[in-house]
Amino acid sequence: MTTYQELIAQKAELDRLQADLEKQIAETLRNERASVISQIKTLMAENGITAADLASGKPGRPPKIGIAEPGTTRKVAAKYCNKDTGESWSGRGLKPKWLTAALESGRTLTEFAV
Repeated sequence: MTTYQELIAQKAELDRLQADLEKQIAETLRNERASVISQIKTLMAENGITAADLASGKPGRPPKIGIAEPGTTRKVAAKYCNKDTGESWSGRGLKPKWLTAALESGRTLTEFAV
């Protein structure tokens, strides 16, 4: 039967082995990461790819003029503007309340055209 002191010694040895293994794992991961980074840099240089290409998600393709990236929106220019208040409307969607009220009061849409 093992004594308490022997168990403590075994635990200390196992803790030391665990720490050594964790150091080896960390070192191996660092080396593998450095190797992969080196391979990526070599492939990028061979194929003329830059970090900017990676960021855009579309290597080698310049952005298309006039076409927004998926998930982005563009602001539409105003077609109608209330010069007194600075409120504006693009002409898309429902008419804003300020414009509806002005039209009901007798003003015309052409008065607000930009």
